[in-house]
Amino acid sequence: MTGQATVLGDVRRGMIPAHIYNDAEIFRLERDRVFGRAWMFVAHESEIPAPGDYVVRRVLDDSFIVVRDEQGQVRALFNMCLHRGMQVCRAEVGNASHFRCPYHGWSYRNDGRIVGLPFHREAYGGDAGFKRKGQSLVPAPSLDVYNGLIFVSLDEHAPPLRDYLGDFAFYLDYYTKQSEAGIELRGPQRWRIKANWKIGAENFAGDMYHTPQTHTSVVEIGLFREPKAEKRKDGSTYWAGAGGGTTYKLPPGDLEERLRYVGYPDEMIERMRGTWSADQQKVIGDNGFMISAATVFPNLSLVHNWPKVADTGPNDDAVLPFISLRQWQPVSADETEVLSWFAVDKQAPARFKALSYKAYLMCFGSTGMFEQDDVENWVSLTNTAAGSMARRLRLNSRMGLLADDTTVVPALTREEFAGPGTAYVGYAEHNQRALLNRWADCLEKPVDAAAPVDIGSADPS
Repeated sequence: MTGQATVLGDVRRGMIPAHIYNDAEIFRLERDRVFGRAWMFVAHESEIPAPGDYVVRRVLDDSFIVVRDEQGQVRALFNMCLHRGMQVCRAEVGNASHFRCPYHGWSYRNDGRIVGLPFHREAYGGDAGFKRKGQSLVPAPSLDVYNGLIFVSLDEHAPPLRDYLGDFAFYLDYYTKQSEAGIELRGPQRWRIKANWKIGAENFAGDMYHTPQTHTSVVEIGLFREPKAEKRKDGSTYWAGAGGGTTYKLPPGDLEERLRYVGYPDEMIERMRGTWSADQQKVIGDNGFMISAATVFPNLSLVHNWPKVADTGPNDDAVLPFISLRQWQPVSADETEVLSWFAVDKQAPARFKALSYKAYLMCFGSTGMFEQDDVENWVSLTNTAAGSMARRLRLNSRMGLLADDTTVVPALTREEFAGPGTAYVGYAEHNQRALLNRWADCLEKPVDAAAPVDIGSADPS
């Protein structure tokens, strides 16, 4: 990358070279240095509940069969036949005890082991030419699970997922563990936008500043209880470990009253009290902050919101919460595939699940009102970043900092915000800077070449 040190240095001081949002050379580096080593969300265990259940998911151009084998173990198998490289599994979802390549008929168990090789003796002279025993579809270099979320890394030396998440796991629990049963997913919906993947990841990580402008109409039509979009500034942003997010400030009350305020029924609140730690309960019940949008580096985002939904009850102000997970899957420097899942506690009442899904579709589904507002901005930014003038411009991303790098407002104390990491009240870009600093750390470190994998070698060594 031309002037890499200069670009990354500018990013670290909060002056963002505009062209990083549409630059083919930078995207080539991201493929190896960001997505080649980070932990990437690929599926949830609720999507593959029974032996043989599978989904096919990508890490950029690498396709994986995420499957529960006959013994119940979750695996992620590189979706490429060991013979001539054909994609083995063509369907995106299903149940299978075996996968058979349509090109030459090689077949594999759902744990990846090869079981069928047509004309093995005639074509190869048996094991003397191709050693069949012990051969398997290539597994993802690293696989780990947190709260049912299945992640893979293309780096065989990746740190354990829990270490990678760090203190952000504290916040991830709000979205994925409202009871000991965990969540179930519906989806994903998929669509493509002509926008760079980093823009959405940054937005969900901490951009409360855009809400009063971009989403004013959503508030004005009465979708939310609060009369002004400016109320966002009363919330906080936090950054901890591998991610960060935003919160809303809730009216006075205890934990139960505040959870009821956003629409949770008492039976779900009781399970939350029995599942969340004392500090997790304090953030909501004592400090009055309710988690909203967040991003796990590099490209997994989460949403928690509570719009008004018809038929929620006799109260005109009745709202109902929803949770959504989404992945910003890069296609190129100027295109992203969005995968969006609806998430809900497995033990939630059936009526709650149905109305929560309706709330999700209304706000952040493929045709959701928030979605349409946001994408128009992101596409425009990406288009503008492609020109020659963008290479002269450094965008000011120093909101929340004075010229000497001291903060405009001090960070919240542990008494004010019981969660880990660093949190601030008001409009700022602390989280966007933290995410791009992590991005810069990845880009400046070359990736060691992985060792080649030879298939079917008869050499005992």
